[in-house]
Amino acid sequence: MKGIVLLNGEPWHGAIACDDALVVCCDGALRWAEGKVRIDVKAGDFDSLGYVPEDALVYPSRKNFTDGEIALDYLVRHGCTEVELYGGGGGRDDHFYGNLCLLYAAFLRGVSAKMFTNYTTVYCAAGEVVWQGKCGVTLSLAPVGESAHIIESEGLRYPLNDLTLTAHACRGLSNVVEADAARIVCDAGTLFVFEVQEEAKW
Repeated sequence: MKGIVLLNGEPWHGAIACDDALVVCCDGALRWAEGKVRIDVKAGDFDSLGYVPEDALVYPSRKNFTDGEIALDYLVRHGCTEVELYGGGGGRDDHFYGNLCLLYAAFLRGVSAKMFTNYTTVYCAAGEVVWQGKCGVTLSLAPVGESAHIIESEGLRYPLNDLTLTAHACRGLSNVVEADAARIVCDAGTLFVFEVQEEAKW
């Protein structure tokens, strides 16, 4: 079962396929999502929105969890094994970091989660990671935590063989897929994977 979380960051510009999904809208995301996406559950403290929508799941503003954490937990408890997050980029950078943490929280619970911003798709991965039909895509890899080790790679412009990515270096940034089928094997640790869909033009 697929779940969708709508977040209060940048308004999402693309379409969202939600026909068979359970959709949770967090707080201020209602401003960009209402009328554009079918919403099943409205959840949060609604301090950003400024009012409480009808039939919402309301939480106190002084709490130990973000609205995104509440939405993710709701979806997992309702049987979702695949989660997509939209609207998580832009806005406050500290909230973007928190949204990256949601991806890892889902990963630890055995849930496949991806965050789609208007420029990048982000997810967590470990073990063998394969990219099919993505020749030309810019790819960045970063460790979740202090380090992650890549034992081998194929089909990338810059080979990543027996390489430890660390939190204090940028070695994994701006690689490029150069084959119809590319792969890495992360044999220790977990990675944040950033697939760049479009570069910002200023």
